[in-house]
Amino acid sequence: MPLAELVILAGIVSLGIGLFGGSPTAIGVGVALAGLGGLEVAIREHFAGYRSHTSLLAGAAFVLTTGLVFYAAGQILAVALAIGAAVGAVAFFLARRAFQRASGGLSYRVGGMRG
Repeated sequence: MPLAELVILAGIVSLGIGLFGGSPTAIGVGVALAGLGGLEVAIREHFAGYRSHTSLLAGAAFVLTTGLVFYAAGQILAVALAIGAAVGAVAFFLARRAFQRASGGLSYRVGGMRG
């Protein structure tokens, strides 16, 4: 069952409804669904050693951490960004090592290029 692809499709449909119907909530739901579906595919490809999505995964960790620290913990933006950057850097390092283990030692794999 292609669940990630169906979630992305639902996000695109919701975005269309939001854009043509003028609903900001539908636009937000569409962006969230499409983003989660795409992130799931990236996680699956990365940890299988198929393609390196190190920067995308580290960026997602940065955004999630910054949002949680800023909104949930109520910190000022400068503190939230600093904590998010630290978490993103650690996530980048860990994701790079995980891809190297999964791909047999390669640090990146893009199309026909190998590194």
